[in-house]
Amino acid sequence: MDGNIWLQNQYRIRKKVVALTNQYWIEDWGGKELGYSRQKLLRIKEDIRIFTNESMSTELFRIHQDNLMDGWGVFSIIDSPSNQVVGKLRRNFASNYVWDEYQLLDSTGKQFGRVAERAGRGLARKFVPFGGLVPEHMCLEVNGQQVCEIKQQFKIVGDIWEVDLSSMPNYLDRRIILAAMLMMGMVERERK
Repeated sequence: MDGNIWLQNQYRIRKKVVALTNQYWIEDWGGKELGYSRQKLLRIKEDIRIFTNESMSTELFRIHQDNLMDGWGVFSIIDSPSNQVVGKLRRNFASNYVWDEYQLLDSTGKQFGRVAERAGRGLARKFVPFGGLVPEHMCLEVNGQQVCEIKQQFKIVGDIWEVDLSSMPNYLDRRIILAAMLMMGMVERERK
């Protein structure tokens, strides 16, 4: 697999709902498959694995919950071939009650940004009847500056999230943002 797939500026995550489990594809905006993940049914801690394709023979990276008893959740994003942590996500307490938010951390745990749903949309999505149909719009901030938005397309069945990272600094690993998008789909949507 081409190592430059994590240096692109435009990504799409597509979710397909199937009978037993949800499946997710990471694609470029042209529809080229860059990664694949299938949500586990039973789990005590989150351990999300991203593979090159549906055969699940080659693992690209994974998202691993650091501690079982961590109510807010810190998740390490690990490059599978090297087993190196490329970044971390910390779930904000507000994600339980008001809006979805993850803090973006570098590999040492230092915060450099956040991905957060706008509060009004978050309240509507969580508390208004059929609020789950309201598409998510997440703001991505790096060093206090908004650099882009993650936008969910409206769909009754399945989901599609898109992000254009053209304004994000090139030195930041895109897998951290993709991990946040997957967490929004796999974890946050499941809790609603």
